[in-house]
Amino acid sequence: MPAQAGGPAAGRPRVLLAPVTVTPTKPLTPSHLKFLLWIDVMYRATVPLADVILRCSHTTYHQTEQTLGFWEYLDRTRGDDDYAAMSEVDVGELYVAYRADGRRPTAEALRPYADAAEHGWVHPASVRVLRAWQTQYRILGMHDPGLLAHVPPGADLATVLDRLAELGVLVDLRAHGGPVHLDLTRFGQPLRQIIAADGRPNYLACALRELLPLAGDHDEIVLAHDPELDADYRLLSHVLEMAGATVRRYTIGRVPIDGVLSSARQGDWRGHDAATLLASLSTDHTPDAVRLGFRLYFIAVLGPGPEQSLREDLLRHCVARAERLCENSGGPAPGHGVEPAGPPGRSELIELLEQHRGRHLYIDPYRLTSHAFGRRRPAPARQLLSEAYL
Repeated sequence: MPAQAGGPAAGRPRVLLAPVTVTPTKPLTPSHLKFLLWIDVMYRATVPLADVILRCSHTTYHQTEQTLGFWEYLDRTRGDDDYAAMSEVDVGELYVAYRADGRRPTAEALRPYADAAEHGWVHPASVRVLRAWQTQYRILGMHDPGLLAHVPPGADLATVLDRLAELGVLVDLRAHGGPVHLDLTRFGQPLRQIIAADGRPNYLACALRELLPLAGDHDEIVLAHDPELDADYRLLSHVLEMAGATVRRYTIGRVPIDGVLSSARQGDWRGHDAATLLASLSTDHTPDAVRLGFRLYFIAVLGPGPEQSLREDLLRHCVARAERLCENSGGPAPGHGVEPAGPPGRSELIELLEQHRGRHLYIDPYRLTSHAFGRRRPAPARQLLSEAYL
């Protein structure tokens, strides 16, 4: 089920937070951690101000060749391996081997996997990865949007293509043995293939199946993605706006390793995956310190761009600082000079959060974190910590 913060309340805005998903084929990398922690704070900090749905369905995006091709490769080359006995790092090494293999599976080879995934089946290798992620989500205090849930998209591909045709943005060459394109050229945007000539949809086609049926149900849709997907998300945003949605795009830069932005397909997570980073810090610090410290580092220190490489010494420093902040928290919300006798009031939290809305309905995690945890500011109120960070 998609995660929702309670039922709709009269007068409260409705926000759909739709981040790009991480393909369950490898460990969580530093770039993944940064992205997921930003989304987690954005979601949890917006909940007090709006009815928020976090739509992050792996079911929808299992249909991409990146995932289906890996599953077909495993069955073709590994047979009946016991993936439950592997770690997510072991699965990641198999994924690196798959990408290095270079052979592109045929549509016929992938069709049984696509059909099974449409009805909720997930390959055991990806189940193993998703279960590992669930454990890491719990350690980090991140909201689980339904990593292992079967959440099918709201429309099938045929329905989406009909809707795109109604909007006048479809070039469908299937009758001539060709592909299907999204055509926004009259708006100055490039022609983009969404279905190959052999019938395989790409990520953008899957995103349209997921989000186009939801376009009119929310006051704001937030599309969160990394810079490498900027072109596709511009197209997606434009189509959703044509369908009546108010869309905000939010870009979160990746994390270089030693100054290099490489890819998970090349094993950029080796030695820096989530399990390794957590193991190096969890034994010496409290769970709250780890949760807050990771957010301070990946949000406030690294910032929105991709300029700063991973530095584990700074991450460790942030966790140590978080330990002190957690011990000293419990005072008024930042910006209030008088400490109340009891716990901070709900109105104080709302007032603080609303400062970081800007022109949009969602809370910007970088603005909130930088403000609340500035060096010369008092320790943040415990309510803010528990609502958005712990």
